[in-house]
Amino acid sequence: MCDVAFREINSKMVEATVLPGQRLFSQRGAMLAYKGEVSFTPNTQGGQGGLASMIGRRVAGEATPLMTVEGSGTVLFGHGGHHIQVINLSGDTLYVEADRLLAFEGTLEQGTMFMGSQGGVMGMVRGQVTGQGLFTTTLKGHGSVAVMAHGGVIELPITPQRPVHVDPQAYVAHHGEVRNKLSTALGWRDMVGRGSGEAFQLELSGHGAVYVQASEEKL
Repeated sequence: MCDVAFREINSKMVEATVLPGQRLFSQRGAMLAYKGEVSFTPNTQGGQGGLASMIGRRVAGEATPLMTVEGSGTVLFGHGGHHIQVINLSGDTLYVEADRLLAFEGTLEQGTMFMGSQGGVMGMVRGQVTGQGLFTTTLKGHGSVAVMAHGGVIELPITPQRPVHVDPQAYVAHHGEVRNKLSTALGWRDMVGRGSGEAFQLELSGHGAVYVQASEEKL
């Protein structure tokens, strides 16, 4: 069991319990209210290894503004009225865009991954299609993560027998032993009637799950 857990208050707010000796990280501006003796410290180096300074949203090296949250009490988090999904990791790795992170436990190891390392030039094409960067954030270990999405989010399981195809602009995050590949979806552009991201599909295969939002809007 995790010592610091997120509890969903409603679709757009979560409550985190902060215990002495524990810490969590949140996006700056995400704290709505708190009770108890809780401190919030600006942190541009991230949690472990200083890799968070490399977490790029659109340009590699652009620092993601994080706050270190410590003390004893409870904190309410929310941001921009976005829907929030709590994802619990049990030793696996979550791949998520940095600007979709609302808060996460300090027990998780932070890192970055160049999206081009999976599926060749997929990262570069996806960056052009969605406006997101070539790097994505990785969180690995045991703990909870609260991510943001437009219009709610659904978790779709991925199995070797049943890969999942996702509109790249609706993609939020994925975890597990998953390979991703961006491919042209022939016919989508003509069917939908507009030349945007619908011309591409993000195919995810392997063992894990993908989180899809009910909107094509970026945060």
